[in-house]
Amino acid sequence: MPMKVYKRIVTKSVAFAVVASLSFGVGILVGNTGSAAAVITHIPLVGDGLDATPDQTVDMTAFWKAWNSLRANYVITHASSTLPTNKEMVYGAIKGLADSYGDPYTVFLPPQESKAFAESISGSFGGVGMEIDVKDGILTVVAPLKGTPAEAAGIKAGDDIVAIDGSSTDGLSTEAAVSKIRGPIGSTVDLSIVRDGKLLDIKIVRATIQVPETDDGLDAASGVYHIALYEFTGNSAQLFDTALSRFKQSGSHKLVIDLRGNPGGYLDSAVDIASHFLPKGATVVTEDFGGKQKNQIHTSRGYGDIPASTKIAVLIDGGSASASEILAGALKDAHAATLIGTQSFGKGSVQQLIGLDGGSLKITVARWITPAGHWIMGNGITPTITSTVTQKDIDAHQDPQMARAIQFLTTGK
Repeated sequence: MPMKVYKRIVTKSVAFAVVASLSFGVGILVGNTGSAAAVITHIPLVGDGLDATPDQTVDMTAFWKAWNSLRANYVITHASSTLPTNKEMVYGAIKGLADSYGDPYTVFLPPQESKAFAESISGSFGGVGMEIDVKDGILTVVAPLKGTPAEAAGIKAGDDIVAIDGSSTDGLSTEAAVSKIRGPIGSTVDLSIVRDGKLLDIKIVRATIQVPETDDGLDAASGVYHIALYEFTGNSAQLFDTALSRFKQSGSHKLVIDLRGNPGGYLDSAVDIASHFLPKGATVVTEDFGGKQKNQIHTSRGYGDIPASTKIAVLIDGGSASASEILAGALKDAHAATLIGTQSFGKGSVQQLIGLDGGSLKITVARWITPAGHWIMGNGITPTITSTVTQKDIDAHQDPQMARAIQFLTTGK
């Protein structure tokens, strides 16, 4: 990786210390299936039938001058170079058009990347078990998933990935990064990461990823019951129901919902889980289309099955993203739970995928807003009580955030 690129990324790091039928929030899970571990919602528009009428108000003279000048004058200077086809030039123009919006999630995927992206949603391949996203212009780890090669190799939430197998990630989209990180099971991917201003080299052996979706149990000493959610999959709501039943059978009235390191998943699962704690019809999250279409408000189904006088704490951290932030934000705004931990990731936009002549255009079409009107994108969810975990805590196998939650639930302070 060029040293100037490394220096620029290190400086920024220190300073800031699915496919053809799905619309989803930003971020890609680099796992076994590559599912977009974000907010999966509704069916998007498709390429066919979209308006292709030229905008007569736009002066395209400069574009055609550039096109014709390149075709007439460009001379190959490297033996390995080839001239782009007309279609490749059009793809380049579309990419530049998408890039002009300055949104890392509004991108054009040429056919090869578009195919790889489709496979990352529905295919089967070896992965490392982490979610990645572009934050502040840098490819960033949202969270390594529990029990995966990424976690075992020491990858942490907030790590900046500056190179993959020696190639710089500067300007690389999440989709392109996914295609580079995934590969045959048993093979190795070499990640160069920046953590706390230091450059680290981490090698990870790809494997079939099996992530536990939930974990729950009673702490006998304090009487506090915990339910940990590691993802929001299609099964998460049912698994949460089962864990919640065990909580009620335990006789405890103190509950911790642990969303740390949970990168998100199905919106419906987040709404369903929130419905245990919020009255019927209460807003869980609003999908704001910026006036381009009517906002969609997702509301609680009002299960009303939480025992009276139950005290609830929700644990969040920088690896809590997307659907996790929707659930945490809804419970916080409704004063149904106290949030403990650190600021969440801040992943709250929705993309649609539009087919374009073999490629695809991913466009940000909406943003997620909490019931109290808080924008999740770029802001995250702020905990009520701040509690951090240090490397010293990790090395000592201590969990001060869980301890803080137990303290709050048992003493009220």
